[in-house]
Amino acid sequence: MKDAPLAGLGILVTRPAHQSEHLANLIRQAGGNPILFPALEIVDIPDLQPLNSLIDRLDQFDLAIFISPNAVNKAMNLIRARRTLPASLQIAAIGKGSAKVLAQYGVKDVITPKQRFDSEALLELPEMQAMAGKRIVIFRGDGGRELLGDELAQRGAQHEYAECYRRQKPQADNGKLLYLWARNELHAITVTSSEALHNLFDLVGKLGQQWLKKTPVFVPHERIAEAAREMGLQQVVVTEAGDEAMVAGLVAWQKAKTV
Repeated sequence: MKDAPLAGLGILVTRPAHQSEHLANLIRQAGGNPILFPALEIVDIPDLQPLNSLIDRLDQFDLAIFISPNAVNKAMNLIRARRTLPASLQIAAIGKGSAKVLAQYGVKDVITPKQRFDSEALLELPEMQAMAGKRIVIFRGDGGRELLGDELAQRGAQHEYAECYRRQKPQADNGKLLYLWARNELHAITVTSSEALHNLFDLVGKLGQQWLKKTPVFVPHERIAEAAREMGLQQVVVTEAGDEAMVAGLVAWQKAKTV
């Protein structure tokens, strides 16, 4: 694998543990060494009763929006246990990842952006314009951005949030990362959410932050890049969304270094 595009590179994968395998395998296939260090943990909400109650009322809604693959998995498993999706319910998703997971549950014809996978891009779609009087449920994690719901309300829609999971900072030992940095064996970092980036910054500690600021960080959205620059990170690369695009960005970066 000496001729592989990422040969000899240690690449940090900060995805939640249950979502890191695909990206790690792609890095491996390109000759890199994926270093798994989850900077975000997805946990169940403690009280499912409000969510189950909302699922029982799905016939009251015109549109269901899924914010993330985690929201799809958590919600669809509960929905399947209680009922079928109403035939009249339109389904939308923020990104390709969520649409792909919905397809695994047999949900097709999902409204999703073709480029730029965020709330703003979804709101720009023709299907999201005539919202007056529509009833919308938004499946998401606890907290998160309010932009989508706020804008839909301004367009005359009624919306409810269905919180399916919680995000939290994991307990983690940063010793391995400090060791790899000190040996010059950690060459690049992949981060797929602003929250994971903030957690990573905290988890690596004062010494790690100095290395972090100098290590190339690859992110799939300009909003995450802005957060990284505000933290003082000096090398931030924005790729297209998706694991394949993230690895393509890593490969392009490495090729540019060797030219």
